[in-house]
Amino acid sequence: MKAIRVIDGIPTLVEEAAPDGDGVLIRIHTSSICGSDLHLLDLGIAEGMVLGHEFCGTTPDGTAVAVEPIIGCGVCTSCRSGHLPTCESGPTFLGIAVPGGMAESIVVPPDALVALPTGVPLSAGSLVEPLAVAHHGLERARVRSDDRVLVIGAGPIGLATVAMLRDRGIACDISARHPHQQRAAEALGASLAVDGTYDVVMDCVATTASLADAMAHVVARGRVGLVGTLWDPAALSVTACVREIELLPAMAYRCRVPARDFSAAAKALANRPDIEAAMISHRFPLDGCQEAFATAADRGGGAIKIAFEV
Repeated sequence: MKAIRVIDGIPTLVEEAAPDGDGVLIRIHTSSICGSDLHLLDLGIAEGMVLGHEFCGTTPDGTAVAVEPIIGCGVCTSCRSGHLPTCESGPTFLGIAVPGGMAESIVVPPDALVALPTGVPLSAGSLVEPLAVAHHGLERARVRSDDRVLVIGAGPIGLATVAMLRDRGIACDISARHPHQQRAAEALGASLAVDGTYDVVMDCVATTASLADAMAHVVARGRVGLVGTLWDPAALSVTACVREIELLPAMAYRCRVPARDFSAAAKALANRPDIEAAMISHRFPLDGCQEAFATAADRGGGAIKIAFEV
């Protein structure tokens, strides 16, 4: 089968044996590039790996599914409550510790599968994962229908957060750096940010600057949801203490239980078909992997979410 493997720091198309082993064989249809994939490349952590944790495909009987790309021990307190990312034995992430979804097929545990609702095309299925990240972040921040909400950052996770807020019927403002991000955010229902304060600020960037911006725009005793990942240490000013601001980090999503975030994300895609057009800006075949990753890295060039059509 064809797969994208990182060789000498470069995503490279390779031919590999088809996967086997225990689990369900998934024929992958769409796989997309996450910002964390770019960070893993920059840090050299991805060397030798088949990347990809945002993907969807079909089972042997033709069922269209998205795949939760996290495996836990299954017996610890975190796993039993569905919080696989904090598995006490250490979670295994597809596309990081083991081969991921930037390939023609993959074998995954049966309980990792989430059926795509009727009406959700496979071309949009890789968006379930980032939408689940956003849903979990909103749950962690306890966003209510009467909250005034600001989203900082209009990359894929920021836009996914807007989409999941709209699915809840909650309006929001957004701080977006680039014009194409502003257009996408407005298409999803957000308004551009204005001066003022908000009950909840969702930080989808996670830097010292974005945290300072969040602290400046949240009300006293308000909530800052940290949905972005701190790839570098960030400073937090005394403002957080003086104004008693809650900082609520979120990591990935809740898995494999009735309250799984993937299910809410998949339903949002069914409810809002325009999410696909707003978020997926470019599509490539697997053999266009180097151009695809270069495009994904150039946020100012018009890229939002880059998807591989497998």
